[in-house]
Amino acid sequence: MSQPLLVTGAGGQLGRRVVDLLLAQGAGPLIVTTRHPEKLGELRDRGVEVRRVDFDAPAALAEAFAGAARLLLISTDALDRPGRRLAQHRSAIEAAVKAGVEHVVYTSLTNPGPGSPIAIASDHQGTEDALAESGLGATVLRNNLYTDLLLGSLQRALATGQLVAAAGDGKTGYVTREDCARAAAAALAADFNGKRVLDITGPATVSQGDIARIASELTGKPIVYVPIPREALEQGMRQAGLPAAMATLFASFDEGIARGTLDVATSAVEELTGEPAEDVQRFLARHVAALRAPVAA
Repeated sequence: MSQPLLVTGAGGQLGRRVVDLLLAQGAGPLIVTTRHPEKLGELRDRGVEVRRVDFDAPAALAEAFAGAARLLLISTDALDRPGRRLAQHRSAIEAAVKAGVEHVVYTSLTNPGPGSPIAIASDHQGTEDALAESGLGATVLRNNLYTDLLLGSLQRALATGQLVAAAGDGKTGYVTREDCARAAAAALAADFNGKRVLDITGPATVSQGDIARIASELTGKPIVYVPIPREALEQGMRQAGLPAAMATLFASFDEGIARGTLDVATSAVEELTGEPAEDVQRFLARHVAALRAPVAA
Protein backbone atom coordinates (compact mmCIF):
# COMPACT_ATOMS: atom_id res chain seq x y z
CA MET A 1 0.00 0.00 0.00
CA SER A 2 1.17 3.53 -0.74
CA GLN A 3 2.05 5.95 2.03
CA PRO A 4 -0.92 7.75 3.58
CA LEU A 5 -0.96 11.37 2.41
CA LEU A 6 -2.61 14.24 4.29
CA VAL A 7 -3.68 17.59 2.85
CA THR A 8 -4.57 20.46 5.17
CA GLY A 9 -6.89 23.25 4.07
CA ALA A 10 -8.79 20.90 1.79
CA GLY A 11 -11.80 23.22 1.78
CA GLY A 12 -9.82 25.99 0.07
CA GLN A 13 -9.25 26.38 -3.64
CA LEU A 14 -5.64 25.21 -3.65
CA GLY A 15 -6.14 22.35 -1.22
CA ARG A 16 -9.22 21.01 -2.99
CA ARG A 17 -7.46 21.06 -6.35
CA VAL A 18 -4.49 19.19 -4.89
CA VAL A 19 -6.84 16.52 -3.54
CA ASP A 20 -8.58 16.16 -6.90
CA LEU A 21 -5.23 15.74 -8.65
CA LEU A 22 -4.10 13.11 -6.15
CA LEU A 23 -7.35 11.20 -6.56
CA ALA A 24 -6.97 11.29 -10.33
CA GLN A 25 -3.46 9.85 -9.94
CA GLY A 26 -4.63 7.09 -7.62
CA ALA A 27 -2.30 8.35 -4.88
CA GLY A 28 -2.94 7.71 -1.26
CA PRO A 29 -4.76 6.61 0.83
CA LEU A 30 -5.77 10.22 1.35
CA ILE A 31 -6.62 12.10 4.54
CA VAL A 32 -7.78 15.70 4.46
CA THR A 33 -8.33 18.21 7.23
CA THR A 34 -10.65 21.19 7.29
CA ARG A 35 -12.49 23.46 9.70
CA HIS A 36 -15.77 22.42 8.07
CA PRO A 37 -15.86 18.66 7.36
CA GLU A 38 -19.58 18.84 6.64
CA LYS A 39 -18.72 20.67 3.42
CA LEU A 40 -16.51 17.86 2.12
CA GLY A 41 -19.01 15.02 2.04
CA GLU A 42 -18.34 14.50 -1.65
CA LEU A 43 -14.70 13.71 -0.90
CA ARG A 44 -15.75 11.27 1.81
CA ASP A 45 -17.95 9.55 -0.76
CA ARG A 46 -14.86 9.15 -2.96
CA GLY A 47 -12.96 7.30 -0.24
CA VAL A 48 -11.11 10.22 1.35
CA GLU A 49 -10.90 10.33 5.14
CA VAL A 50 -12.13 13.78 6.20
CA ARG A 51 -11.09 15.09 9.61
CA ARG A 52 -11.96 18.28 11.43
CA VAL A 53 -9.04 20.43 12.50
CA ASP A 54 -8.62 23.71 14.34
CA PHE A 55 -5.13 25.17 14.05
CA ASP A 56 -5.85 27.36 17.07
CA ALA A 57 -6.29 24.22 19.21
CA PRO A 58 -2.79 22.69 19.21
CA ALA A 59 -3.62 19.87 21.62
CA ALA A 60 -5.84 18.17 19.05
CA LEU A 61 -3.59 18.56 16.02
CA ALA A 62 -1.47 15.45 16.54
CA GLU A 63 -4.60 13.31 16.61
CA ALA A 64 -5.82 14.97 13.42
CA PHE A 65 -2.51 14.15 11.70
CA ALA A 66 -2.23 10.59 13.05
CA GLY A 67 -1.52 7.91 10.46
CA ALA A 68 -0.14 10.24 7.80
CA ALA A 69 3.33 9.61 6.41
CA ARG A 70 3.50 12.76 4.32
CA LEU A 71 1.63 16.01 4.99
CA LEU A 72 0.92 19.06 2.86
CA LEU A 73 0.73 22.11 5.10
CA ILE A 74 -1.04 24.83 3.16
CA SER A 75 -0.39 28.19 4.77
CA THR A 76 -3.52 29.29 6.61
CA ASP A 77 -5.59 32.41 6.03
CA ALA A 78 -5.29 33.64 9.63
CA LEU A 79 -4.24 37.22 8.90
CA ASP A 80 -6.50 38.97 11.40
CA ARG A 81 -3.76 39.60 13.97
CA PRO A 82 0.03 39.57 13.81
CA GLY A 83 1.65 36.30 14.78
CA ARG A 84 -1.47 34.15 14.68
CA ARG A 85 -0.68 32.37 11.43
CA LEU A 86 2.93 31.65 12.37
CA ALA A 87 1.76 30.24 15.71
CA GLN A 88 -0.67 27.99 13.84
CA HIS A 89 2.07 26.75 11.52
CA ARG A 90 4.46 26.06 14.38
CA SER A 91 1.76 24.11 16.19
CA ALA A 92 1.11 22.09 13.04
CA ILE A 93 4.79 21.23 12.66
CA GLU A 94 5.08 20.21 16.31
CA ALA A 95 1.96 18.06 15.90
CA ALA A 96 3.38 16.45 12.76
CA VAL A 97 6.44 15.39 14.74
CA LYS A 98 4.28 13.95 17.53
CA ALA A 99 2.06 12.14 15.02
CA GLY A 100 5.00 10.42 13.35
CA VAL A 101 4.74 12.26 10.04
CA GLU A 102 7.92 11.74 8.03
CA HIS A 103 7.80 14.57 5.50
CA VAL A 104 6.05 17.95 5.32
CA VAL A 105 5.42 19.92 2.13
CA TYR A 106 4.82 23.60 2.88
CA THR A 107 3.44 26.37 0.67
CA SER A 108 5.69 29.35 1.30
CA LEU A 109 6.43 32.61 -0.54
CA THR A 110 9.20 33.74 -2.88
CA ASN A 111 12.17 35.25 -1.01
CA PRO A 112 10.54 35.44 2.44
CA GLY A 113 13.70 36.47 4.27
CA PRO A 114 14.25 39.55 6.45
CA GLY A 115 14.80 41.83 3.45
CA SER A 116 11.32 41.27 2.03
CA PRO A 117 8.93 44.23 2.24
CA ILE A 118 5.93 41.92 1.88
CA ALA A 119 3.88 42.06 5.08
CA ILE A 120 3.33 38.30 5.40
CA ALA A 121 6.88 37.27 4.51
CA SER A 122 7.95 36.86 8.14
CA ASP A 123 5.21 34.26 8.70
CA HIS A 124 6.63 32.18 5.89
CA GLN A 125 10.26 32.60 6.94
CA GLY A 126 9.34 31.67 10.50
CA THR A 127 7.57 28.55 9.27
CA GLU A 128 10.53 27.58 7.10
CA ASP A 129 12.80 28.02 10.13
CA ALA A 130 10.52 25.85 12.27
CA LEU A 131 10.58 23.12 9.62
CA ALA A 132 14.36 23.27 9.38
CA GLU A 133 14.63 22.81 13.15
CA SER A 134 11.98 20.07 13.40
CA GLY A 135 14.00 17.13 12.16
CA LEU A 136 11.29 16.33 9.62
CA GLY A 137 11.91 15.83 5.95
CA ALA A 138 10.66 18.96 4.23
CA THR A 139 9.85 20.31 0.81
CA VAL A 140 9.32 24.07 0.85
CA LEU A 141 7.39 25.36 -2.15
CA ARG A 142 7.99 29.09 -2.45
CA ASN A 143 4.98 30.05 -4.54
CA ASN A 144 5.18 33.30 -6.48
CA LEU A 145 2.08 35.46 -7.03
CA TYR A 146 -0.93 33.79 -8.62
CA THR A 147 -1.46 34.69 -12.26
CA ASP A 148 -5.16 34.25 -11.50
CA LEU A 149 -5.15 37.46 -9.47
CA LEU A 150 -4.45 39.47 -12.61
CA LEU A 151 -7.99 38.94 -13.88
CA GLY A 152 -9.54 41.34 -11.38
CA SER A 153 -6.97 44.10 -11.84
CA LEU A 154 -7.14 43.78 -15.62
CA GLN A 155 -10.93 43.96 -15.65
CA ARG A 156 -10.62 47.34 -13.97
CA ALA A 157 -7.79 48.33 -16.31
CA LEU A 158 -9.90 47.51 -19.35
CA ALA A 159 -12.73 49.62 -17.97
CA THR A 160 -10.49 52.65 -17.36
CA GLY A 161 -7.70 52.18 -19.88
CA GLN A 162 -5.15 52.27 -17.05
CA LEU A 163 -3.38 49.54 -15.09
CA VAL A 164 -2.46 51.32 -11.87
CA ALA A 165 0.11 49.79 -9.52
CA ALA A 166 2.98 50.70 -7.23
CA ALA A 167 5.26 48.08 -8.75
CA GLY A 168 7.64 50.38 -10.58
CA ASP A 169 9.52 48.57 -13.35
CA GLY A 170 9.80 45.40 -11.28
CA LYS A 171 9.03 41.96 -12.62
CA THR A 172 7.14 39.01 -11.18
CA GLY A 173 7.34 35.27 -11.82
CA TYR A 174 3.55 34.87 -11.88
CA VAL A 175 2.38 31.26 -11.55
CA THR A 176 -1.14 29.89 -11.90
CA ARG A 177 -2.98 28.36 -8.97
CA GLU A 178 -3.33 25.23 -11.10
CA ASP A 179 0.44 24.95 -11.50
CA CYS A 180 0.89 25.47 -7.75
CA ALA A 181 -1.58 22.65 -7.14
CA ARG A 182 0.19 20.37 -9.62
CA ALA A 183 3.52 21.09 -7.98
CA ALA A 184 2.16 20.49 -4.49
CA ALA A 185 0.48 17.22 -5.47
CA ALA A 186 3.67 15.98 -7.11
CA ALA A 187 5.84 16.96 -4.15
CA LEU A 188 3.48 15.30 -1.68
CA ALA A 189 3.32 12.04 -3.64
CA ALA A 190 7.06 11.95 -4.37
CA ASP A 191 9.57 9.58 -2.80
CA PHE A 192 11.86 12.44 -1.76
CA ASN A 193 12.57 12.36 1.97
CA GLY A 194 15.30 14.96 2.48
CA LYS A 195 15.08 18.74 2.70
CA ARG A 196 14.69 21.06 -0.28
CA VAL A 197 13.45 24.53 -1.13
CA LEU A 198 11.88 25.08 -4.55
CA ASP A 199 10.73 28.30 -6.19
CA ILE A 200 7.36 27.62 -7.82
CA THR A 201 6.98 30.17 -10.60
CA GLY A 202 5.89 30.69 -14.14
CA PRO A 203 8.44 30.17 -16.94
CA ALA A 204 9.38 33.86 -17.19
CA THR A 205 9.07 37.09 -15.24
CA VAL A 206 6.96 39.97 -16.53
CA SER A 207 6.51 43.62 -15.59
CA GLN A 208 3.23 45.45 -15.13
CA GLY A 209 3.96 47.18 -18.43
CA ASP A 210 4.27 43.76 -20.08
CA ILE A 211 0.94 42.74 -18.58
CA ALA A 212 -0.80 45.87 -19.83
CA ARG A 213 0.59 45.26 -23.31
CA ILE A 214 -0.45 41.60 -23.36
CA ALA A 215 -3.98 42.37 -22.18
CA SER A 216 -4.30 45.17 -24.71
CA GLU A 217 -3.20 42.91 -27.56
CA LEU A 218 -5.57 40.13 -26.50
CA THR A 219 -8.63 42.35 -26.10
CA GLY A 220 -7.96 45.00 -28.70
CA LYS A 221 -8.47 47.71 -26.08
CA PRO A 222 -5.78 50.25 -25.14
CA ILE A 223 -4.29 49.88 -21.67
CA VAL A 224 -1.36 51.83 -20.28
CA TYR A 225 0.53 51.05 -17.11
CA VAL A 226 0.48 53.94 -14.64
CA PRO A 227 3.04 53.54 -11.83
CA ILE A 228 2.20 55.36 -8.61
CA PRO A 229 3.82 55.59 -5.16
CA ARG A 230 2.96 52.92 -2.60
CA GLU A 231 1.38 55.51 -0.31
CA ALA A 232 -1.00 56.61 -3.05
CA LEU A 233 -1.99 53.02 -3.75
CA GLU A 234 -2.72 52.37 -0.08
CA GLN A 235 -4.74 55.54 0.23
CA GLY A 236 -6.78 54.71 -2.85
CA MET A 237 -7.61 51.24 -1.57
CA ARG A 238 -8.68 52.60 1.81
CA GLN A 239 -10.86 55.21 0.13
CA ALA A 240 -12.44 52.40 -1.88
CA GLY A 241 -13.48 50.74 1.39
CA LEU A 242 -10.68 48.22 1.93
CA PRO A 243 -9.66 47.80 5.59
CA ALA A 244 -6.39 49.54 6.36
CA ALA A 245 -4.58 46.29 7.23
CA MET A 246 -5.53 44.69 3.93
CA ALA A 247 -4.57 47.82 1.99
CA THR A 248 -1.16 47.71 3.64
CA LEU A 249 -0.79 44.01 2.82
CA PHE A 250 -1.72 44.40 -0.84
CA ALA A 251 0.49 47.45 -1.24
CA SER A 252 3.40 45.56 0.29
CA PHE A 253 3.23 43.07 -2.57
CA ASP A 254 3.59 45.91 -5.06
CA GLU A 255 6.58 47.18 -3.13
CA GLY A 256 8.02 43.67 -3.25
CA ILE A 257 7.65 43.67 -7.02
CA ALA A 258 9.25 47.10 -7.30
CA ARG A 259 12.23 45.96 -5.22
CA GLY A 260 12.73 42.78 -7.26
CA THR A 261 11.70 40.43 -4.46
CA LEU A 262 9.41 38.44 -6.77
CA ASP A 263 11.65 38.62 -9.87
CA VAL A 264 12.26 34.87 -9.90
CA ALA A 265 11.56 32.33 -12.65
CA THR A 266 12.50 28.65 -12.51
CA SER A 267 11.64 25.35 -14.16
CA ALA A 268 10.67 23.73 -10.84
CA VAL A 269 7.05 23.11 -11.89
CA GLU A 270 8.20 21.14 -14.92
CA GLU A 271 10.85 19.29 -12.91
CA LEU A 272 8.23 18.20 -10.36
CA THR A 273 5.37 17.41 -12.71
CA GLY A 274 6.89 16.70 -16.11
CA GLU A 275 4.91 19.53 -17.69
CA PRO A 276 5.97 23.20 -17.95
CA ALA A 277 4.21 25.97 -16.09
CA GLU A 278 1.79 28.17 -18.02
CA ASP A 279 3.00 31.64 -18.92
CA VAL A 280 1.01 34.83 -18.39
CA GLN A 281 0.13 35.35 -22.04
CA ARG A 282 -1.33 31.88 -22.47
CA PHE A 283 -3.28 32.12 -19.21
CA LEU A 284 -4.80 35.47 -20.14
CA ALA A 285 -5.59 34.24 -23.65
CA ARG A 286 -7.63 31.41 -22.11
CA HIS A 287 -9.51 33.92 -19.97
CA VAL A 288 -10.26 36.70 -22.43
CA ALA A 289 -13.99 36.33 -21.77
CA ALA A 290 -13.40 36.88 -18.04
CA LEU A 291 -11.29 39.94 -18.77
CA ARG A 292 -14.11 41.45 -20.75
CA ALA A 293 -16.71 40.77 -18.06
CA PRO A 294 -18.32 43.91 -16.59
CA VAL A 295 -16.68 45.24 -13.45
CA ALA A 296 -18.98 45.10 -10.42
CA ALA A 297 -20.00 48.53 -9.15
